[in-house]
Amino acid sequence: MTQFLSVYLPEFFYVLCGLVSFDCALRATKNEEARIGTALFWSLLGIIFMFGKMIPSVVTGILLVVMGCLTATKQVRMGKFVESTPEFRQKASERVGNKIFIPAVSIGLMALALSFVKYNVEVDGVIKAQALDGAVMTGTACLVALVLAFVICKPKVSETRSDTSRLLMQVGASCLLPQLLGALGAVFKEAGVGDVISQIISSVVPSGNIVIGVIVYVLGMVIFTMIMGNAFAAFTVITIGIGYPFVIAQGGNPAVIGALGMTAGYCGTLMTPMAANFNIVPCAVLETKDQKWAVIKAQAPMALIMIVIHIILMLVLGF
Repeated sequence: MTQFLSVYLPEFFYVLCGLVSFDCALRATKNEEARIGTALFWSLLGIIFMFGKMIPSVVTGILLVVMGCLTATKQVRMGKFVESTPEFRQKASERVGNKIFIPAVSIGLMALALSFVKYNVEVDGVIKAQALDGAVMTGTACLVALVLAFVICKPKVSETRSDTSRLLMQVGASCLLPQLLGALGAVFKEAGVGDVISQIISSVVPSGNIVIGVIVYVLGMVIFTMIMGNAFAAFTVITIGIGYPFVIAQGGNPAVIGALGMTAGYCGTLMTPMAANFNIVPCAVLETKDQKWAVIKAQAPMALIMIVIHIILMLVLGF
């Protein structure tokens, strides 16, 4: 049972992702432009998802570089799909109504419920409680949402398959950013980037100046998150390099400083295209006129206000 939950079940969901990628590759063969590049991109992604456990890490890295080159040279294009008529969409909207949000909400609720599920594993002769793999929680929640969507909307299987591929191809290479940027945070930590940042900041920020230390820490979290697109990846590097020596070591409450430091990073998330799953994907899904900056433009004013509030709260509550 332990091996099933920790190994086989996560791989099952990765295989499903690979199958969807291969379906995108199949549809790309009908493209009029960039047929080979688009099909190759989605085929390579499918290979990584389905056979990632068996492929050496160096080979996976090479495949990702090839995919990056295809994207940089604009060889990844949207496939051709049959669009529904405005009349059909209007009729479906009236029939389904607000019930369309039920599957989306169920994903978050199901994933939250599964986060409390534990199973026992033996580590060095000691029985420990282990949480489910993230892929299992998210994958199971998505399958439940898919069933609910079928019950509510009653679409044809061919329509579901077509819309799944269309959505993924609309998002394009941006779908890789969360995984790549999350891995980048671990690389930066191992490379000692935090120590380098600390040395640079110490030559500029006066020692013992709490106000400047807090401002630099908050802005560092914001800027580094904007660069990496991931506040979790930025948190480790910036807290080691700036947060601890210039804020916590000066008498700051670690719990308060850490919590506000993380949420300060989220202010950067609101203003960067690198956070593709939050800021670029919605533009593609909603088919906004501005395919890159529509969401960011709407969020930026509030993000700037929240940065100032974070600085004030950290000074007031953290000391």
